[in-house]
Amino acid sequence: MSAIETVTIPPAQNKLPGLALAFAVAAVAFGLGKLLPLVGGAVFGIVLGLVVRHFAPPAASFQPGIRFASKQILQWSIIALGFGLSLTQVAHTGLESLSVTVTTVAAAGISAFVLGKVLRVHDKLRLLIGVGTAICGGSAIAAVVPILKPDEHDTAFAISTIFLFNLVAVLLFPALGHLLHLSDLGFGLWAGTAINDTSSVVAAGYSFSHAAGDYATIVKLTRATLIIPICLVLALIVGWKEKRSGRSDFSLRSIFPWFILWFLVASAVRTAGLVPEVALPWVHFAAECLIIVALTSIGLSADLRRMASTGPRPILLGLGVWASVAVTSLIVQYLIGRL
Repeated sequence: MSAIETVTIPPAQNKLPGLALAFAVAAVAFGLGKLLPLVGGAVFGIVLGLVVRHFAPPAASFQPGIRFASKQILQWSIIALGFGLSLTQVAHTGLESLSVTVTTVAAAGISAFVLGKVLRVHDKLRLLIGVGTAICGGSAIAAVVPILKPDEHDTAFAISTIFLFNLVAVLLFPALGHLLHLSDLGFGLWAGTAINDTSSVVAAGYSFSHAAGDYATIVKLTRATLIIPICLVLALIVGWKEKRSGRSDFSLRSIFPWFILWFLVASAVRTAGLVPEVALPWVHFAAECLIIVALTSIGLSADLRRMASTGPRPILLGLGVWASVAVTSLIVQYLIGRL
């Protein structure tokens, strides 16, 4: 009697179908993002992933690769972003805009907590929207996902909500800036602290003036470095909660955001001048591609029906947090004489 042997698929090969699907959908999203840069490839990735998941759910054989892309590649994308960030430039601009940046981040955190409670938005979705609005939209949400471990549909919902108000800001901010007679630096600081996504900051800033666009971009990059302390604080809070719950297998090492340390290393390499200027566009391109693939995978994992069942409360939360950040930025600038 002969035994029937079971063939085990190697882990790498097991991931190939899901990775191939994620990269194929992401390639379409990338192309659409180039056609409509105001929307961007990352948002198209989320949307296309949701559409594919809703109308043609990937089979079980695709899931290992999709999970890998939504977790591992997501972390790689954050590390790649570090190579485009000069800490010297951040330190110089950060000191100038520190009071406004810190106050707006605090306003986002407080308003997300209070409004989230009032609107009965659950903790993880509330945190995702708060962090995304406070720091840098989709990139910040991507950075905290490995720590919070939210459902994929929550991540997709948070990124979609942040994008909605980015789009509104790009259309509304330049007109409001002229109406309020803001200076170039005043508008640049406002856009850099109150608009989330980098492409939206650039679009709004340069719509106002070239000087405003330059300053807004630098302020935005400075603000992005706050991903580091935010992730570390969230890791400590999650660890404290896990320990209080009495989990015997808990270890801080297992939840510590190690990719943030590599983000710092990448930024240090850039600051030391070890990344040639000619290579920077390619580094930025690689980071953009990785984050589109990762967010596409999150869309492929999310459940559109569950998102719809959440109702309008997260969108109202996003509106309230975004408005509090925009108003706080103007108030602080007025108080310190920067307008």
